[in-house]
Amino acid sequence: MDRKIKSMTGYGKGEFIANDRRFTVEMKSVNHRYNDISIKMPRSLISLEDAVKKRIMADVFRGKTDVYINYETFSKDDVEVRLNTVLADAYLEKLHELSQTFALEEKDVFGLTARFPDVITVEKAQSEESIIWETLLPALEEAITRFVQMRCTEGENLKQDILQKRESIISLVAQIKERAPLVVQEYKEKLENRLQELLGNVQIDPQRVAMEVAVFADKGCIDEEITRLESHLTQLQEILQEGGQVGRKLDFLVQEMNRETNTIASKANDIKIVQTTIALKSEIEKIREQIQNLE
Repeated sequence: MDRKIKSMTGYGKGEFIANDRRFTVEMKSVNHRYNDISIKMPRSLISLEDAVKKRIMADVFRGKTDVYINYETFSKDDVEVRLNTVLADAYLEKLHELSQTFALEEKDVFGLTARFPDVITVEKAQSEESIIWETLLPALEEAITRFVQMRCTEGENLKQDILQKRESIISLVAQIKERAPLVVQEYKEKLENRLQELLGNVQIDPQRVAMEVAVFADKGCIDEEITRLESHLTQLQEILQEGGQVGRKLDFLVQEMNRETNTIASKANDIKIVQTTIALKSEIEKIREQIQNLE
């Protein structure tokens, strides 16, 4: 199984000529939640649509993919000229009647009849499906190969960009982790100074102060959130290294990272940590935007 990370955007073209027949296949795709494949091909080839779709689905698992198949033939065996004699006879009869009614000269009546719609029609003869498929398949394979190559190249670029942003997030989380213990100590100092200002020389009960600080520390504790955020960052790298179809997994993981960051911001009670979480959310959002492009 191919474990390369792929983008959902791509383009590929293939062409094959054999037995006076030429097939051109073009594929292009954009982001989509599911695997939506739309095929536009001549009506004479409609019986092969299911086979074409199954072949594409073997290598394409997500995205909105438009496939255009063009078929040209230079073989006499593929062209059939039909003459509608019943219709031609009816036209001739009315033309003779018209000329007699208005005393017109009958000049090139046959040529005029042939120019009427549906008297002479040119159709593509029905060839054996297996013969057509043998010519179509090489063009389809070439288009798919180039299409997947472009998706892989773009996917690798996205992967490296996400890993770089992951490093930025690790640095920001480290700043929060370093700052968190200082918040409680600063709160204790501010509380003692405030009480000293209010009470003057009155003796302050150390236990009451310790209890108040303990309550503050418990409410503002973000250790669990930091631990989970670090765990998510580890999973992010593991999923990217594992490769394959990672888009949905990473999308869920980023949602969890965002949730932990919001919780840290609401519990921290510290302006410096809140400012850091704003930068953190910005980096996570950049990753989320990139993930939307992954298969």
